[in-house]
Amino acid sequence: MRFTSLRLRLVVVFGLVALTAAVSASGIAYWLNREAVLTRAQDAVLGDFEQEMQNRAGALPERPTQEELQYTADQMANSSQRFSVLLIAEDPQGRTVYGGSGGLSGFSLQDVPVSLREAVNERQKITSTNKYAYHLYWQRIVDGDTPYLVAGTRTIGGGPTGYLLKSLEPEAKDLNSLAWSLGIATGLALIGSALLAQALATTVLKPVQRLGTAARRLGEGKLDTRLQVSGTDELADLSRTFNKAAEALEKRVADMAARDEASRRFVADMSHELRTPLTAITAVTEVLEEELEFEGGGIDPMIEPAVRLVVSETRRLNDLVENLMEVTRFDAGTARLVLDDVDIADQITACIDARAWLDAVELDAERGIHARIDPRRLDVILANLIGNALKHGGSPVRVSVREENAAEDVHGSGSDRAGGAGAVTDDAAGGGTEPGTGAEDGGGGTVIIEVRDQGPGIPEDVLPHVFDRFYKASASRPRSEGSGLGLSIALENAHAHGGEITAANVPGGGAVFTLRLPRDVSALTEEDAEGDARERGGRPRRENAGGDAR
Repeated sequence: MRFTSLRLRLVVVFGLVALTAAVSASGIAYWLNREAVLTRAQDAVLGDFEQEMQNRAGALPERPTQEELQYTADQMANSSQRFSVLLIAEDPQGRTVYGGSGGLSGFSLQDVPVSLREAVNERQKITSTNKYAYHLYWQRIVDGDTPYLVAGTRTIGGGPTGYLLKSLEPEAKDLNSLAWSLGIATGLALIGSALLAQALATTVLKPVQRLGTAARRLGEGKLDTRLQVSGTDELADLSRTFNKAAEALEKRVADMAARDEASRRFVADMSHELRTPLTAITAVTEVLEEELEFEGGGIDPMIEPAVRLVVSETRRLNDLVENLMEVTRFDAGTARLVLDDVDIADQITACIDARAWLDAVELDAERGIHARIDPRRLDVILANLIGNALKHGGSPVRVSVREENAAEDVHGSGSDRAGGAGAVTDDAAGGGTEPGTGAEDGGGGTVIIEVRDQGPGIPEDVLPHVFDRFYKASASRPRSEGSGLGLSIALENAHAHGGEITAANVPGGGAVFTLRLPRDVSALTEEDAEGDARERGGRPRRENAGGDAR
């Protein structure tokens, strides 16, 4: 049991309560019995001594001899209580004589406390409430761990002074036995309370533990988790409340999943339905575009701007439909990687060359940095990042590539990025997992691709939203080129590889996008569809990821 566990606290509290009650009861019982035993023994001894003093010592002459005192002391000591006696008087010659029941080696005057002797010999004033000049006094003393009762008095009307000494060892033994019995009873009560607390804690905490287990299962996504309810106490009510909450949550999640599935299906169906008329429209616009480029001037100059607008908007609509279909695949979890061994520098060169960006892009990448990734999806990522930099930043756009070993601290490696761009937090990038911390890097290190432009940078209020879907920095440019999905698709493709994209501003001016990809993502393709979907669901997904405007 942990020191902070509720079970241990219950056992400790029960034990403390039982210990307090047992010690209190035992202490009170011991004190009452002790007083009763000692008082009873003391009263019996003092009563017998007082009676002997009246009958035997009172029968002595006023000035007895040594022999008379000794004989009387022996007779008094043979009473039922069996105590030692010391008698003190003056003989006929005026000398002080002593008579003790134990002889010269027995009870002596030195054994009597001085305070008791002074009290016995002190003459009291006779009043209406005090009829005698001398009284019987007693005191308890301890000699060598043995308790004794010492008492003394003077004979009324003149005569010897008598003292008694009575051992209370039998009573002390009885009280010690009582103390041991009470101590054993206290220990048994403490053990019993601990066992009772353990049993009660088990009874109380088992439903709580089952509730905790069910809550963890519910948090893991097992929404069909229910508790078996028995009884009518508060814990049973709590279990019923949990079951109702789990049922409501399951229904709500099912409804949301159904709506989400319907929404994805609608987007997918809409995209597919749009492709058929778009195919025909695209064919017509291609013909119109050829007419525009024909030197003979096949298009009337009056309608030429309209034709160019139709061609441009048709291309934009084609791109939007393709992007919507790609986003739908990511949302549905059907996007799959087709891996190949590629040279990163060659891949970037091919991407730039295919889009005729050679004059506007500077490439800083050494050949020989290989990675096992999906070339098509890497091309999509690069096209979106470089195109975004050219469109919204400033030329020339610089693309640099470096590799990072798995043993390096990736969190501290951002100080030299893009001329001091600095590390980018997840919040600033609008991103999910830590850069380069994908579980699928296979121990082969990380490839880092940085795309930096020479523009004014990204406004601070826009920076957290650059990966939001359909996000555009300026609402006054609703018809600007781009669907607002490019960066979102790039980010999803990076996540599909177990990587990350972050965005930041460079202190010297311009913006830098940093792509981090594992060198080998083969482990992703070896998982089945369910495991793959669970893996992607474990990384933070952006349901609204992807604007490409600033």
